Amino acid sequence: MSGGSLDWNSEHRDGARIVAPAGRVDEATATFFAESLAASVADGGRIVIDLAEIAYMSSRGLRGLTLAQRKASEAGARIVLARPNETMREILAISRYDMIFRVFETVEEALVDEA
Repeated sequence: MSGGSLDWNSEHRDGARIVAPAGRVDEATATFFAESLAASVADGGRIVIDLAEIAYMSSRGLRGLTLAQRKASEAGARIVLARPNETMREILAISRYDMIFRVFETVEEALVDEA
């Protein structure tokens, strides 16, 4: 599925939903990103957001993460982040989202985390 310059892939593995957006989360794609995340957390459970292919994320994308986190809490879901590339690692650190979300080096580590 695609929204502008953002692709969205999703799969179920080991009892979790893994979502892997690819491209830029900016003014043109932030609504698609937020809506796709919201749909992913609706069923509850663990959601792993694979950030490896995110080229850029604006403040609107970060807002989408915040809204998804709120919805996840209401649905009994848990969101974790995995495989941030250098750009995303810097964005998460500057915005302090790495203090809000658990961040893992690999999707596999995120899948086995029980915290």
